[in-house]
Amino acid sequence: MKTDDLIGMLATGVEPVPRRATTRRLVWALAAGLPLAAAIMLTGYGVRRDLVQAMFWPMLWVKILFPFFVAWGGFLMAQRLARPGVRVGLSWLLVAVPIVLVWAMALQAWFSEPAAERMPLLMGQTWRTCAASIALISAPLFIAALVALKGLAPTRPAWAGAAAGALAGGAGATVYALHCPELAAPFLAVWYVAGVLIPVVLGAVLGPRLLRW
Repeated sequence: MKTDDLIGMLATGVEPVPRRATTRRLVWALAAGLPLAAAIMLTGYGVRRDLVQAMFWPMLWVKILFPFFVAWGGFLMAQRLARPGVRVGLSWLLVAVPIVLVWAMALQAWFSEPAAERMPLLMGQTWRTCAASIALISAPLFIAALVALKGLAPTRPAWAGAAAGALAGGAGATVYALHCPELAAPFLAVWYVAGVLIPVVLGAVLGPRLLRW
């Protein structure tokens, strides 16, 4: 078979990819993963009893919004990395900036307290379980995001997997925040960020294996 004939055969029936196909797949991943993440939180942990009262506390919103923006940044990065030749651009800032800001708040809180009171701010009451709980709650989102990316065309699978992890970890931490009693910035900067980083690292490791063409 001649080369021109082979190219013609391969091109037969090729249709353009629908616009926003990447966005749709990732939105479907969120639609599938979020209810499962919420179910894990509700059945395994439960919503904090004073949630209505706590909604008037600024630090509760810090705890909810900083991982939310990490998830949003992960979504935008995954959306771009799923398409060959598309640059990540500045979408990574939505992942990095919230983490930098919460770390700045943590350092300010740490150095404004007497030395004897600093460790309780960092350890809280749930430091042993916080990061693992976030990773567990984010697991359905992580799996759904990887499945969505698998059906697309990421050319940088490690980065795409890490972006899926940021999406899942940020969303999982946002859901977990509705249960978590901790509000101190040093706690959030260490244990929440650690919980988000678990799926990010897993995504970077598994991406080259699971997202390869």
